[in-house]
Amino acid sequence: QVQLVESGGGLVQAGDSLRLSCAASGRTFSAYNMGWFRQAPGKEREFVAAISRSGGTTLYEDSVKGRFTISRDNTKNTVYLQMNSLKPEDTAVYYCAEDSSIFSTILKATMIEYDYWGQGTQVTVSS
Repeated sequence: QVQLVESGGGLVQAGDSLRLSCAASGRTFSAYNMGWFRQAPGKEREFVAAISRSGGTTLYEDSVKGRFTISRDNTKNTVYLQMNSLKPEDTAVYYCAEDSSIFSTILKATMIEYDYWGQGTQVTVSS
């Protein structure tokens, strides 16, 4: 059974940084691309970033480019989201997710392409 457990969220001020972690278990972590999504109050869940199996390729939503960095450590079965220069509009519950396709070579930005999800971690950025 696949489990994804996020951590690292919290309350910060605008301009601060946070690093989210997502620990995975249950299937071969290095065989799957990983993604981060977020959901703000009253809004739909949206794509934030994705990373390839090796970590060599990444994809970002436009509003976080240059501020957020996704990375992974396959020896620790963990994916990270480093968030710098945080803004109040980054306030949301952040979810990590695992691609539904093994050995995929395409990074995906839609929820339907991911079949396992964590429980989410709250990030609140005050102005």
